Amino acid sequence: MKIKTFYLLLFVMFSIQLSAQNLEKIAQEIKDEGIQLYRSEMASWYGTDVFIENYKERDNVGGYFSYIKDDEVPTCVFYSKENKVIGTISFPTSYEPRNSKLDLSVRDFTEVEKEYFTIRKAAQERLKTDTIFKFYNNVNYNIVPIINKNKEKKVYFLSGTNLNNLVLFGNDYLIDFNKDNSIKKVQKLHNSLLSFKIYDEKIGKTVSGVHSHVLEDWPFITPTDICTLMLYQKFTNWESYTVVSKKYTSLWNAKSNHLMIMKTEVLEKIQEDQKKRHPERHQEQEKK
Repeated sequence: MKIKTFYLLLFVMFSIQLSAQNLEKIAQEIKDEGIQLYRSEMASWYGTDVFIENYKERDNVGGYFSYIKDDEVPTCVFYSKENKVIGTISFPTSYEPRNSKLDLSVRDFTEVEKEYFTIRKAAQERLKTDTIFKFYNNVNYNIVPIINKNKEKKVYFLSGTNLNNLVLFGNDYLIDFNKDNSIKKVQKLHNSLLSFKIYDEKIGKTVSGVHSHVLEDWPFITPTDICTLMLYQKFTNWESYTVVSKKYTSLWNAKSNHLMIMKTEVLEKIQEDQKKRHPERHQEQEKK
């Protein structure tokens, strides 16, 4: 009986360790993809400013996309209505516009750029016809194509707004592509559109935030969440952000860009244990 108990405990401990390792791996993958989205969006934000300031033939512009050239250089590409590259803006990792390199020479897409252009265009066409996409007043879609380190081709849709004092989460989507650039799957990442005020009239400047995930396919914080948090960090200066689902809780440290994912039940047990160990702290928090 004792031997059986020993092996049972050993199995439980091994399962817990394996689960923690899996969650750590998932957290790293989500963070990596979120950072890739962030780097692409930063190149697009500042690349657009640089290009518009220097290119005067606005009627000739067909669109743009960004990517990380050679896994190092954030690059924004503008193309004409004839699908020729008409502007290339390369940035240092600081994304400082005055240190960017602008090339307005007309050229063909490189092979890599052709891949980005093709999947972005396919996603843009799908946006026009697929009823999964929702539209709101004062909200626009940022279409972000990526090819990750596993050579997986994806296009993310993030919701943005020109309204001040707002950070938007949700109303975001993901299109996965096959190797031949045909669409494999279209899915939404959040159940709705969520807006958070950077400065709240009642409580002042916010220092953190939280939202919940109810979609079964997306129980963790999403790469789009990570991207949004990093894009707006200089405006929000949030210390942390939490995403909670029925099974998992994702904890984002905005100061160190560290992501930790744990089972929600484990976090609840830790919090309950802290209440028992330090009841005076929680009494003070409840008074506040």
